[in-house]
Amino acid sequence: MAKFDKKLGSILLGAELLNEASLVRAMEMANGEEKSLAQVVIEHGMVDERAFIGSVALEMNIPPIDLSRTVASDEALACLPQDMAHYYGVLPVAKIGNVLTMAVANPFDILKLDDVQIITGSDIRPVVSTEVSIRKAIEKSYNRGEAEMEQLFEDMGDPEMEFKGAEEEEDDVDLTELTGSSESSPVVKLVNLLIYQAVRDGASDIHIEPFEKKIRVRYRQDGILRETISPPKAMQSAMVSRVKIMADLDIAEKRRPQDGKFQIRLDGRNIDFRVSILPTIHGEKVVLRILDSGNLALSLDSLGFEQKALQDFRKAISSPYGMILVTGPTGSGKSTTLYSALREMMNIEDNVITVEDPVEYQLDGVNQVPVNVKRGLTFAAALRSILRQDPDTVMVGEIRDKETVEIAVKAALTGHLVLSTLHTNDAPSTITRMLDMGVDPFMVASSTVLVSAQRLARKLCEECREETEIKDEALLKLGAFEDDLEDGARIYRPVGCARCVNGYRGRFALLETMPVTDDLKRIIIDGGSVLALKQQALETGMVTLRRCGVINAARGKTSLEEVVQVTMAD
Repeated sequence: MAKFDKKLGSILLGAELLNEASLVRAMEMANGEEKSLAQVVIEHGMVDERAFIGSVALEMNIPPIDLSRTVASDEALACLPQDMAHYYGVLPVAKIGNVLTMAVANPFDILKLDDVQIITGSDIRPVVSTEVSIRKAIEKSYNRGEAEMEQLFEDMGDPEMEFKGAEEEEDDVDLTELTGSSESSPVVKLVNLLIYQAVRDGASDIHIEPFEKKIRVRYRQDGILRETISPPKAMQSAMVSRVKIMADLDIAEKRRPQDGKFQIRLDGRNIDFRVSILPTIHGEKVVLRILDSGNLALSLDSLGFEQKALQDFRKAISSPYGMILVTGPTGSGKSTTLYSALREMMNIEDNVITVEDPVEYQLDGVNQVPVNVKRGLTFAAALRSILRQDPDTVMVGEIRDKETVEIAVKAALTGHLVLSTLHTNDAPSTITRMLDMGVDPFMVASSTVLVSAQRLARKLCEECREETEIKDEALLKLGAFEDDLEDGARIYRPVGCARCVNGYRGRFALLETMPVTDDLKRIIIDGGSVLALKQQALETGMVTLRRCGVINAARGKTSLEEVVQVTMAD
């Protein structure tokens, strides 16, 4: 800092912004207040801020920037956490390709800029500002959504408004203020801010939940719900009505569930939202599922599968015909895996058709059919029509009934590659589930190429994770093999910091793959149990979900607590 102040002092003298006496006084003030010379001369009005920035920019041959008139892009802000921006005294402003424009107050500190370059993984293009301006801009930019919400609530007055029942509130909604043309309405602003903040935070769902005397808003991030704000209870019906208008739903209908969708354009990309309205005793609960195609995996490699599972999956999707099933609970990433598989398989020679309820992501080059039960377009009906469209590959969003599974099996046996999902706990039990649905054992054995079970586990934050001592015996009991621990296990636990949520940041997929070999086919045809199927699959090298999780915990990728939570004991 002293070196910077000395250099800065000579620049201010050379630009005739300070004389010798003023510079000495400013240096003494900086030492007494434990601040930099730049802060002192700006805060005490000794040098005009614009003149200060201009002189430093001219000396260093670096462009100046007026942060009061600049809006930092979300893409740039995502490159550097807020605490790190504060620590280094910099603000990411814009990013084009791998070049990150960074506002800096001290362009002479090359070591700090090198650190920022390593952290962001980008080439830094510095622009000059002041510490005061950068500090204000950091607070404004990183907390843009929260600050606007707080100001919005202040403008609305006392949040402790008179409580009214849900039925009374509906009569007080002014629909003219909730239309798309009335962006100045407080309710419209609030809903827009909730959506903006959720997308920026990488949330997958927004929950707007009514209670007796309050509204609770929660975002689902990395599979976990966290509370954000509690708008005034009096805004409840207006917020619900605004969402209904956006999703083109019936505003007058308050006693029945409704489903809809809408699309917005944010930061240059289209983002789809699925809306679900559910009546409760205190009003209507709203859930918005965020479908951001920018978060869709580009390839199977990016999903984090174990090498054995990845090899099995790639071998299966290269088959000319047969059925590939991905199983797991809702929200376990099954659709993402199938979309990634389709992207990898797509070529100009194949006719790829999907039937989904609803179409979550739009893929170029794929014919996607949305289910519409009201008009008679069920999975089974759509699948029958698809088979008359000369398809090579068919993706069925979900197999829910006997009719759909029978058509899918017949399609797989007549030269089509069929991909679909089921709700089962593990790969072996998927076979018995199909048998329970009434499919002949021979048909199941002949049509099925691969069955996989999937879960999503949270990644530990590498900035704050803390190593802990766990004996190998405990890992073996949890499901690891001795071969898995040959390179040594380093187990970490979550801690939590400004860069993550409760010690975790992001998720990755755990996949249990079971290729249907000749031995498994014999067991299926003979009516073997789930235990017999599992034992045979293990003998041929199947890596179970629990073992896959423990392996990743031993690598420091996730915690043992997370593995136990998302997988079942073998």
